[in-house]
Amino acid sequence: MHEGNRPSQPARRHEGHWPTHSGTVAERRFLEGPASRLTELRRAIAIFWEFMRGFRKLHFVGPCVTVFGSARFPETHPFYSLARTTGSGLARAGFTVMTGGGPGIMEAANRGAREAGGYTIGCNIQLPQEQKPNPYLDLMIEFRHFFVRKVMLVKYSLAFIAMPGGLGTMDEVFETLTLIQTDKILEFPVILMGRDYWQPLLDWLRLKMLKEGTIGAADLALLDVTDSAEEAVHIILERTRERAAQARAVAEQAMPILGEPRPPAKSA
Repeated sequence: MHEGNRPSQPARRHEGHWPTHSGTVAERRFLEGPASRLTELRRAIAIFWEFMRGFRKLHFVGPCVTVFGSARFPETHPFYSLARTTGSGLARAGFTVMTGGGPGIMEAANRGAREAGGYTIGCNIQLPQEQKPNPYLDLMIEFRHFFVRKVMLVKYSLAFIAMPGGLGTMDEVFETLTLIQTDKILEFPVILMGRDYWQPLLDWLRLKMLKEGTIGAADLALLDVTDSAEEAVHIILERTRERAAQARAVAEQAMPILGEPRPPAKSA
């Protein structure tokens, strides 16, 4: 478990990794159809190195849980408080807390984890708007492509917690559910927090999609819904025990050979 008396003050701000304006011209052109063979080769190489950078940076994160949610909730909002409490509970249970690295829910989850002595990670995606990382990150990685970022968020996490959020949060929830539905990932809890917020969506899934036969009852059962940080952490602990032990063994026993960063040693 992440225990001890690590200070709760913000980490360094990683300013050098967050450009004032993250250009998206190259990404738009990538998705506009075929280019010359040489251009496509260059793109493939750049994507390969983006994957490799993520693999190297995240190799030793240990058992990790990803928390999604809106960047738009201020510190005074109840959802911010819930995410902060959840991050703290995850850290006390021995999990690294990964988010998109931004403000709002992401900041709250990272903040709660840091205050509890946990290790925090932000996996950002470059966007055209000016952005700032939240100040509670031990490790921050910025990606150019959504699909590379999504691989990292799934590959290194044992579970997802989705706090109230917008299109990005919905995207992550449904992509993850699709991976579970098709047996690409197994024993991967997906927990929706904030019953009132998610209830209209759950009603639509049940009354429209299930009724029309486009999903099955087993698909609905992939989701857990709660307002309790303690319940969310308990679900994850119970369903990821074996995989968490394996991830912890890698983080503690394997040796870095490519300069991979390690979480700090746990205090007694």
